[in-house]
Amino acid sequence: MWNLMTLDGYFDGAENWALDWHQYAWGEELERMSIEQLRVADMLLFGRVTYEGMAAYWKTAQGDVAGYMNSLPKAVFSRTLERADWQNTKLMKGDVKKEVEELKRKGEKDIYVFGSGNLCATLMEQGLFDEYRLCLVPVALGSGKPLFGSALSRLRMKLLESRPLASGSVLLRYEPYAD
Repeated sequence: MWNLMTLDGYFDGAENWALDWHQYAWGEELERMSIEQLRVADMLLFGRVTYEGMAAYWKTAQGDVAGYMNSLPKAVFSRTLERADWQNTKLMKGDVKKEVEELKRKGEKDIYVFGSGNLCATLMEQGLFDEYRLCLVPVALGSGKPLFGSALSRLRMKLLESRPLASGSVLLRYEPYAD
């Protein structure tokens, strides 16, 4: 999982794509880290809402990050989407757990999930994340969409890395504890 998160636990504002607060974290360091992640990715996974927003933006974007976002294989999990028209995207309508386990078996490198709160909740419940990467942004929104939701069971994590950025944000890497 890779997400930006506010101090009060939101990954999105009260409305879909209310992400103006991302500007507080963005800069050369975060761009470099994003490119490093994309270089070692086999594919990207999205839920429908995040897929639609990402596709609308990245299809016409320019630059190094855009090149990776457009060329990498992608999968979108949706029960309602009829087709996925973003370059290199496969529409997944089957059992999420089975589909993701198969993608992990086939892959050789990392698979990232960006945004996609509902998909992330499902993957967390199924124990399918090997690592959680968060950029904690020094802002409190007061309302929005919580990254970890309220219906999840307890998940203890082990800190792998913490790295402050010049923006005041902190990159955090965790893995689930193997109990």
